[in-house]
Amino acid sequence: MSRAQITSARRIVIKIGSSSLTGKAGSQLDASAVEKLVDVVSTCKARGAEVVVVSSGAIAAGLAPLGLTTRPKDLATQQAAASVGQGLLIAQYTQSFAEHAITASQVLITTEDVVRRSHYQNVQRTLNRLLQLGVVPVINENDSVGTQEIRFGDNDRLAALVALLIGADLLVLVSDIDALYDAPPTQAGAQPIHEVADIGDIENVVLGGAGSAGVGSGGMVTKVEAARIATNAGIPMLLTSLNDVDQSMSGAELGTHFHAHASKTTSRLLWLAHATTTQGQLVLDAGAVTAILERGVSLLPAGVTAVHGDFIAGDAVELVGPDQSVIARGLVAFDSDEIPTMLGRSTKELAQSLGAEYERELVHRDDLVLL
Repeated sequence: MSRAQITSARRIVIKIGSSSLTGKAGSQLDASAVEKLVDVVSTCKARGAEVVVVSSGAIAAGLAPLGLTTRPKDLATQQAAASVGQGLLIAQYTQSFAEHAITASQVLITTEDVVRRSHYQNVQRTLNRLLQLGVVPVINENDSVGTQEIRFGDNDRLAALVALLIGADLLVLVSDIDALYDAPPTQAGAQPIHEVADIGDIENVVLGGAGSAGVGSGGMVTKVEAARIATNAGIPMLLTSLNDVDQSMSGAELGTHFHAHASKTTSRLLWLAHATTTQGQLVLDAGAVTAILERGVSLLPAGVTAVHGDFIAGDAVELVGPDQSVIARGLVAFDSDEIPTMLGRSTKELAQSLGAEYERELVHRDDLVLL
C-alpha cells in the first residue's frame, strides 16, 4: 500500500520516547541516539520539510547524575530528575543539530498551555514563528514544575496535540517497539501490523503498557490514543523504532502506518475533545441524549435534569446521559449557579420569567463535540 502520506509530508512532528534515548533505567543519555534522530530531522529539512521534535527523556537523563537506578515514583523526585536531565537533554540536541548547521530551540509546556485557549494560541504562534525562521523546536512537558493535576502523563498525547496545534502533515512516534503487533511482541507468533486504515480495525488487539526499559510513562495504549487524535484531524501517524525511522519515513514497509481520515474534524472541536479540561457536568434526560446523538442539535435547558461542578460561562463541561455515560463535551453558555433555576424549562418560558438573555442554548451545537 502506498505511503505517500508519509513521504510527501512537509510539516512533521517527531516524538521520541525515553527508552529510545537512554536505554536501560539509570543509564546516561545516549548521545548516539540523539545524533541518529537529528540525522533523520536533517534529511527531512534538506527536502524542504519543517520539523518539530517532541522529546521525552528529561527525567530518565537525570537519573544517573542523581545516583538513581530506577524512575522515581514520587513527584518531587521526578521533578528534581527532570530539572537535572532537561539541561543535559537540550545541550545534546543543540550540539547535534549544530553539526548540521541547524538551530534548535527548547520549548517547555504544561497542560495549562494547551487546555486554555489563549495559552494554546500563544504556543501556536511561537511554534509557527520558529518554523518560519528555520528553527527545530524541541518540545518537552515541563516536568520540573508540573504537578500531578496539570501533567500530560505521557508525551504521545502531547505530540498528537502539538501536531493539531501546528497543522502538521505527519506525526511520527519513535519507540523501543518497532510497530504495533497483533499480540504482545514477546508472544510467539506475534506479527507486526504495518497498515491501519481505521482505528476501529484494531479494537481487539491486546495493547501493552510502558516500555521494557522502565523509564517511560506511556505504552502502546497511549500511542494508539495519539493515533486516534491525529487521524481524526486528518493527520497520518507512523509508529516506528529509532533503527527503522529513516527507512520508514522514506516509504519502506516498516513500522505501522495509521491512515488519516478523509474527513477532518475542525481544529476547534478537536481542541475541545482532546485538549480541554472539563469543569463540570450537565446531566441530560433520554430525549436530549437522542436529540444530540441523532440530530446534532444544541442542548437546551429543557433537556437537562441536573448540574454538577463549579464553572463559569465559556468553560468546558461534560454532557452525560441518565446512566452517567459521557456522550459529549461542550462549552457552556451560563455559570453553574445560574443553571439550576433553568432546568427542565423552555427557552421561551425562561425569557418571560428571567429576561431575553435567557432565551438561548445551554450549549450551542457549534460548541459541542460528540465523544
